[in-house]
Amino acid sequence: MQSRSLFCMTTAVPKTTRVTSTSHGGLADFTTDRRVLLLCALALPIGVIAAFVATALLWLIAVFTNAAFFLRWSAEPVTLTDHHFGWWGVVVPVLGGLGIGFMARYGSEKIRGHGIPEALEAILLGRSLINPKVAILKPLSSALSIGTGGPFGAEGPIIMTGGAFGSIFAQLFHLSSAERKTLLVAGAAAGMAAVFATPIAAVLLAVELLLFEWKPRSFIPVATAAIIASIVRVYLLGVPPIFPVPAHAMLEPQALALALLVGICAGLVSGLLTALVYACEDGFAKLPLHWMWWPALGGLFVGLGGLLDPRVLGVGFETIHGLLRGEILGAALVGLFFAKGIVWAVALGSGTSGGVLAPLLMVGGAVGALLGALMGAAHPGLWAMVGMAAMMGGTMRAPLTGMIFLLELTHDFNALPALLVGSVAALCVTVLLLRRSILTEKLARRGQHITREYAVDIFELIRVGEVMDPKPPVVTADTSMTALAEKIAEAGSTFARRQATLITENGQLVGIVTRGDLLRAQRAAESGTLTVLQAGTANPLTAFTDETLNDAMNKMLQRDIGRLPVVERRAPGVVVGYLGRAEILAARMRHREEEQRREKWPFPSVGQP
Repeated sequence: MQSRSLFCMTTAVPKTTRVTSTSHGGLADFTTDRRVLLLCALALPIGVIAAFVATALLWLIAVFTNAAFFLRWSAEPVTLTDHHFGWWGVVVPVLGGLGIGFMARYGSEKIRGHGIPEALEAILLGRSLINPKVAILKPLSSALSIGTGGPFGAEGPIIMTGGAFGSIFAQLFHLSSAERKTLLVAGAAAGMAAVFATPIAAVLLAVELLLFEWKPRSFIPVATAAIIASIVRVYLLGVPPIFPVPAHAMLEPQALALALLVGICAGLVSGLLTALVYACEDGFAKLPLHWMWWPALGGLFVGLGGLLDPRVLGVGFETIHGLLRGEILGAALVGLFFAKGIVWAVALGSGTSGGVLAPLLMVGGAVGALLGALMGAAHPGLWAMVGMAAMMGGTMRAPLTGMIFLLELTHDFNALPALLVGSVAALCVTVLLLRRSILTEKLARRGQHITREYAVDIFELIRVGEVMDPKPPVVTADTSMTALAEKIAEAGSTFARRQATLITENGQLVGIVTRGDLLRAQRAAESGTLTVLQAGTANPLTAFTDETLNDAMNKMLQRDIGRLPVVERRAPGVVVGYLGRAEILAARMRHREEEQRREKWPFPSVGQP
């Protein structure tokens, strides 16, 4: 490896190799091509399908709720908040848990949990392929769980179900794994947009949580599916918003300070809830019972909680709306905070089927309304709204989604600055407090690791000419292998520091010879007369100074080689440099230095130590 100081590896190359062209190589801001139009066309029916699937899920929840608690066949949406079912209300969640356990054991274990980690797993590790069985069992098990009193939301199940239908639909066509991922996420976002009438938040959730990229080739089809689903939803489920509230007045600056406090407290509560959920999961794992029976035990706890406070049962949309209208105050907020938080954590830890969003909204709303009351602020519904956005943004590590989600649920646009402050504050607390979110912790417990930070690949920004070695070892084509071996043996020579030597003839690049070629030549009988061109590779693959490092690395990977001669595009036969693993690592070191090296004014000039 060539010996250089760290600073030398991170400075610009000499002027003779600096890239000045901005048009060569076909480089552009984005790599999207016309296949995005095909994906958009496929996203259209996925959006329609997801809207009908979302409608079916809500219908199933209503049917199971009526049948389980009111012993009647009806699809009319009902609330469990104002009813006391006595001990029957304890038995129902247990029966629901038994049903879910049997479905998971003998159907598919993928239906356990709240759905989003399973969608992430399919995207990252499963080549965006989801078993059709999951598309049927997930909504059925989630509807059974919520319909029998489970304190869950519908967003996780619909994300998993919508994604499953998107994946299945994509498998009917000749698509790449990345394109299947786009359609899987399109189905997930469309399902969420249809359930909650929040197409913008659904797209943001896809970007912040599911896509693991920010590219037009995926963003545009996902947005298309979400928009189509929200349009179809109007005809199936009605016109949004689903939680309308009277618009608040424009906020004063001191209101943002309270929003900051609400966000910080919501972030702390988010950390506690995450820890509680996985503590409960660990507790169930220690029981001498098969996991099939855990949801029934969780259902028992749900039923006992409902016996004390019926507001913990079911999705609790009416309770959420009551918080947003400022109708739940005082001791009722404290009771709701503890009852819903604890019951939900135990039930989710049992491995049953259900989402996290509705419980987070309820707990976050209680936190915000309580803090607003303690600070003597008016409009408790406003602070409940900020608490909901902050709890969602912090717990799911999706602050933009949390902010816009509450905005679309309520259409209270004047609250937007407070929602932004609360969501970002909660995110700041949770990323500093917890290494992983409630969603990714489950994957970590399965031995998987993901990163949620998006950044442009440094190799897409750097050109070959910026990091190449401008003085590579070069020999003429008639040089013998013996002479080359002597050059390599010279201590401190350029030849000794390189794994390959470039071959020229009449000033033109004609080949490359590696250390491996030298070893093979030494075993040959005619090694004494063998020339470097005879032993090496003629007409080698080259890199251009103005192409990106990523393109050059792709060439290396495709040909299974570790170095490339570098030439100018306008003079492809003239060697101007050498690109090997050392230069690629130098580019990575430069990026690392920019991240970690701290400086103060006056700064050294470029090219100076």
